[in-house]
Amino acid sequence: MKSYEQLIHESSVRILEKTGMLFEHPKAVRILKENGIDVDDNGVARFKEEQLMYWVNMAPHAFTMFARNPKYNITVGGDHLNPAPGYGCPFVVDMEGNKRNAKVEDFIKFTKLYHQQKSFDVNGGIIVQPSDLPVENATLLMFYMTYLYSDKVLLTGTADGKQVAAMMDMAKAAFGGEEEFKKYPRLITLINTVAPLKLTNVMTESLFQFVENRQPVIVGALGQAGSTTPVTLAGSMAISNAEVLGGIALTQMISPGTPVVYGCETTTADMRNGATAIGAPEGAICYNMAGKLADFYGIPSRAGGCLTDAKKVDAQAGYESMITYMACRDANINFMIHAAGIMDAYASMSYEKLIVDFEVIDFVERYHRYFDINEETIPEDLIDELGHSGVYLTEDHTLEFCRTEPLTPEISVRGTASGNALENNIDRKITKMLDSYVQPDLDPDIVDKMHNILNTRGVDKNLIKQIENM
Repeated sequence: MKSYEQLIHESSVRILEKTGMLFEHPKAVRILKENGIDVDDNGVARFKEEQLMYWVNMAPHAFTMFARNPKYNITVGGDHLNPAPGYGCPFVVDMEGNKRNAKVEDFIKFTKLYHQQKSFDVNGGIIVQPSDLPVENATLLMFYMTYLYSDKVLLTGTADGKQVAAMMDMAKAAFGGEEEFKKYPRLITLINTVAPLKLTNVMTESLFQFVENRQPVIVGALGQAGSTTPVTLAGSMAISNAEVLGGIALTQMISPGTPVVYGCETTTADMRNGATAIGAPEGAICYNMAGKLADFYGIPSRAGGCLTDAKKVDAQAGYESMITYMACRDANINFMIHAAGIMDAYASMSYEKLIVDFEVIDFVERYHRYFDINEETIPEDLIDELGHSGVYLTEDHTLEFCRTEPLTPEISVRGTASGNALENNIDRKITKMLDSYVQPDLDPDIVDKMHNILNTRGVDKNLIKQIENM
């Protein structure tokens, strides 16, 4: 019997050969044609399986991303899991569900919290979309803020080609110049396809900037079953897989061997109102299948996160985040954007939800660590000695293992406590993390070079000072 992965693959290949995938960018169309792909006058490319897989198979199975601080270097691929921040939220929501526009201060505050969290070696992206940033330089300034306040692996946003080119110039200034920058994966971004079966101009411009500089991209699909893709999960995954394969093939035509990540956030739409349901069990199934499909092709994976459609930090936020994260962890998803803090179907970030999700990640990681069986972990002599009435609490064996065997939660409430204990624990942890934050060292010469690039882009000098003094 054929596996799910094989069946989805065969369907995706038929879709790409018959229906094809629309590429809006003329340069992408030209490259596809130069490599023998049949592209019609509307930009619809139709791939034969051998053509498609020739290019897909050029993508590396795993790669290393290099942080400014080498202790945060990560491997993307294999069994390595790398949680990454929330992405693309215009709003911040409080514990009671009150929503407001995100600001520069929020972006920096979230960046500091991710920097402090031990389970995250990745920072940045579009954690929130600050309403007080100029749109024409927003992606560039979010990159700059992340560089200022964290020395972990850099996730970035996307934008028009000129803005992304300026971001690349800043990265080259930070990492030893153009030649040195191209040697090592330093930045990673998310290139989203548009269901059904389309790659847009703006996303393709960002893709070119990254791939031509040998920087990895995540080619990600976001089908909504019943809305932008068939209501059946099999049909949705067949389209999403086709989109991702088409995008990966293009990256390898541009620069063979450039690292790329297979990404999929496909989920269901709620059939009562058409809303995207990112925390649905159907979404968890699709995120899990994305990991299996990535393994099928031998490409690193990205999917899921601690996802919820809840409008405030409540029971729904908890159980949806746990199932979506667990589904991804079970599939060994290698790079997980939205791993903490996301709410409201990608619309909002929450400080309180961020802290809850940090604990979710710790719980799931403890679950996957399971337990060891040996003479020390089953102390038969001690069991015999204590017999039927002994107490283990004060034994040396308990003291030896009490800090490594059980997970001691930071915010979860156990024993006797007041009704607001969880909320109080969350507030205390946020305060503690921010109070203990220390900004990484910065090279003044690099900062000056970045200032010059920002000045060339017309960024207000007072805004730069404001960002640097938060």
